[in-house]
Amino acid sequence: MSYGRPGVLFLALAAPLVAQAQAPAPADSADEQLRALYEAEWAWRGTELGHWRGDDETGPLDHFPRVDAASQQARVAHWADILKALDRIPVDRLSPEERINAAVFRTSLEAFVANGRFRTWEMPFNADSQFWSGIAARTPYRTEAQYRRYLARLSDLPRYFDEQIVNMRAGLKRGFSVPGVTLAGRDKSIEAHMVADPENNPFWGAFADLPAAIPASEKAAIQAEARQIIAQKIVPAYAKLLAFYRNEYLPQARQTLAAEAMPDGKAFYQAQIREYTTTDLTPEQIHRIGLEEVARITADMEKTREAAGFKGDLKAFIHFLRTDPQFYARTPDELMGVSAYTAKRMDGLLRTTIGFLPRYRFTIRPVPDAIAPFFTAGRGGREACLMNTYDLPSRPLYQIPALTLHECTPGHSLQGAIAMEAPVPDRPEFRKQTYFSGYGEGWGLYTEWLGSKIGIYRTPYEEFGRQSYEIWRACRLVIDTGIHHYGWTRDQAIAYLADHSALSRHEVETEVDRYISWPGQALAYKLGELAIRRQRAKAEAALGPAFDQRWFHDKLLSLGSVPLNVFEQEMERWTAEGGKNPFPGAV
Repeated sequence: MSYGRPGVLFLALAAPLVAQAQAPAPADSADEQLRALYEAEWAWRGTELGHWRGDDETGPLDHFPRVDAASQQARVAHWADILKALDRIPVDRLSPEERINAAVFRTSLEAFVANGRFRTWEMPFNADSQFWSGIAARTPYRTEAQYRRYLARLSDLPRYFDEQIVNMRAGLKRGFSVPGVTLAGRDKSIEAHMVADPENNPFWGAFADLPAAIPASEKAAIQAEARQIIAQKIVPAYAKLLAFYRNEYLPQARQTLAAEAMPDGKAFYQAQIREYTTTDLTPEQIHRIGLEEVARITADMEKTREAAGFKGDLKAFIHFLRTDPQFYARTPDELMGVSAYTAKRMDGLLRTTIGFLPRYRFTIRPVPDAIAPFFTAGRGGREACLMNTYDLPSRPLYQIPALTLHECTPGHSLQGAIAMEAPVPDRPEFRKQTYFSGYGEGWGLYTEWLGSKIGIYRTPYEEFGRQSYEIWRACRLVIDTGIHHYGWTRDQAIAYLADHSALSRHEVETEVDRYISWPGQALAYKLGELAIRRQRAKAEAALGPAFDQRWFHDKLLSLGSVPLNVFEQEMERWTAEGGKNPFPGAV
């Protein structure tokens, strides 16, 4: 699943304020004023934040961003000024496409400013995601110049880590930290990068087999410099970080769990809800929605239990599913094979499910060993869909079809390819690189439900696996608000998720630790899916036989990542205009 966010992790990757954005020139129309503002801000952000450019001809940046407090505060002040300028542009005079651009721009800016208020850069990691992971390039670059930039970037890593350590110390001092109970074992992801032999270190991967186009003498020089940087800079930097983590962070991390227990906690949690769900729902409202969904899905699970012919009650059925060997892979390849076969079966159904199909293809890979023990079950991206093969007895095969739909196709991997290729209006760069969890993860969960409509689940067990995943996301609404607003304990949260889903104990504990350490993020999935299903039901009722799910999905995906209120407004407009193919002639 994709966890993109404009908040803590984004700010944690920010660079120094090196230049103020140029004020946009006076413009005649509201559209022109808006374009001048967001284009200037995006150009400034490119210098300020250093957009990653690993997929283009330029290659990697030659430095890590600055994350010190002074740079962060100056950046936030600048975004606040941009918000004031945005307020002066009359929204009612904008064209339809620019009105969407304005809403996306505003929602992102508001999240940046809110995170600045709470100094989220002082907690730049959580139990799921860390600033020190994913830095090493996994594949070779193409040119000598790209390698030179990458080497310079790696040389800058000690400074980057040092600034993060200063920030984390400041967070510890004021009680703004990841709860200590969620941190056990996470130090292994640091330790994995401390291999003394450069050629066995994860950072050697990009240097092991340099392209033939690079002259032999240059290859030798690049590899020699890489060995030196890994041994003299990378390994010591990770060793310093590990010592800080074990000797300072773990002993001083707060023992409370609730986001609302931290400084200005109630406002912080509400801001996190706003950032991830793009709604103004309160914790109380979300908790109630979650309880209603858990009750509804539980009733569906009872029907599936009966369809499977199981004679015991639901609790006994879940125990059977968790313990019977027939439901578990014996090798990683067996699990990967079930995922790959599901993806291929879905390929055969895409022509009646999605109208516009992209040419770009993804692969399916296992989650890297260094992070697999505490990583989620899977995560999808445009290039690769990751499946977790660690601890196979905790990965029931009856859940793999739903997971594959969510992460691979027609979920996140296909979603990313369509976003890249679909013939949508020429959108500004900031739109192409903005991600809202409610929209993106809502689509992922919706595709799991869609699998039931199009025949992906072949047995009651696979359908129950889908329902278990659905109730898992509904439980998140109850658990996240239970922990961060109502003061639940970790044991309460674990018991609630274990009692209501068929997830393994390992998955239950990993997930609960994620919710504890990352307030609000897990709320986006179910709220987003509910919004999509609500709009589909409205369209089916209004359009009758004229409803075509291909055009519904195309319209949904053609919007790109937008706040949920914008999504609902645009889908209602599409329905009112007849539910037509948004890409006529493109199929």
